[in-house]
Amino acid sequence: MRVDLFDFDLPQERIALRPAEPRDAARLLVVRPNAAAPFEDGSMHNLPEFLRAGDVLAVNDTRVIPARLRGTRRRGAAAARIEATLIKRDGEALWHALARPAKRLKAGDVVSFAGRSGSGDLDAKVVESGGESGVRLAFALKGAALDAAIARIGAMPLPPYIASRRPADQRDVADYQTLFAQKPGAVAAPTASLHFTPRLLDALAERGVALHRVTLHVGPGTFFPVKAQDTAHHKMHAEWGEVEEAAAAAFNKARQAGGRIAAAGTTSLRILEQAARSDGTFGAFSGETELFITPGYKFRAADILLTNFHLPRSTLFMLVCAFSGLDMMKAAYAHAIAKYYRFYSYGDACLLFPAEELG
Repeated sequence: MRVDLFDFDLPQERIALRPAEPRDAARLLVVRPNAAAPFEDGSMHNLPEFLRAGDVLAVNDTRVIPARLRGTRRRGAAAARIEATLIKRDGEALWHALARPAKRLKAGDVVSFAGRSGSGDLDAKVVESGGESGVRLAFALKGAALDAAIARIGAMPLPPYIASRRPADQRDVADYQTLFAQKPGAVAAPTASLHFTPRLLDALAERGVALHRVTLHVGPGTFFPVKAQDTAHHKMHAEWGEVEEAAAAAFNKARQAGGRIAAAGTTSLRILEQAARSDGTFGAFSGETELFITPGYKFRAADILLTNFHLPRSTLFMLVCAFSGLDMMKAAYAHAIAKYYRFYSYGDACLLFPAEELG
């Protein structure tokens, strides 16, 4: 499909720079493509009203690491400031990273990263440089010691549309982490889950909605615009994910009993789709996924999708258009803009029902 079909105009003031307080005070746009009145305005407090006893909510338990590092590259007497965002671990001491400015790095260079205090340097050697495609860094520390050093000196990797307007601060350490965050590995938050609070979880439990965890370590590709002119020419960045056997069994049991599977976020949906078999049942899965979902995709796993409002021309907007219909989602976004919904990672949410029911 033509990528420009997924374009829309968004006023800059609709981009949220901080989350709602409290988190479950975020607004919720409910989109029912097959209803006479497809849009309903509410708040996250209302989420249990749209689910029913026996439904299952799948949440992503990935934890965002402080993946943004700032340092200095020295080459003889010459020095250059470098910013690196870790994106994928390759070994005990190895990370693949995106670096800026990439043209200032070549194999053999050493970069000294440090926290804001300027102390506690962490050295890394560039073992491979691919320019804009990233670099491979071999750190002087490894394993748990390296993890501790990154946690000490790294900053939360806020999305570009936030980072370009304000720096990350101490509030983001908590704000950019979900209630379910458990397994470190993401460099972006699964933002639909940022809206959950213990109070909302209690309300869902009282409603009879079960919660089960899946994992997808969100990569930076979630923010990358699709540069190709046609979706057929776009390649997704691989992300590691897992659906454990117990979770797969719980999803199968719920569906057999007539319950629906609600995915909290596009990341949860993608790993569920990866684990779903052709007959709609689930099996355990562990590994990388490059699943790219565009209109025409036949969903097997999720009956309902809770998600935030996404970037134009992004793979995430393409996914929601595949789920609820391109024209419907463009109309929904126009409605959200007119009604002053807050967009993107720290913004409001929408609850999507499918354009076509699962069969």
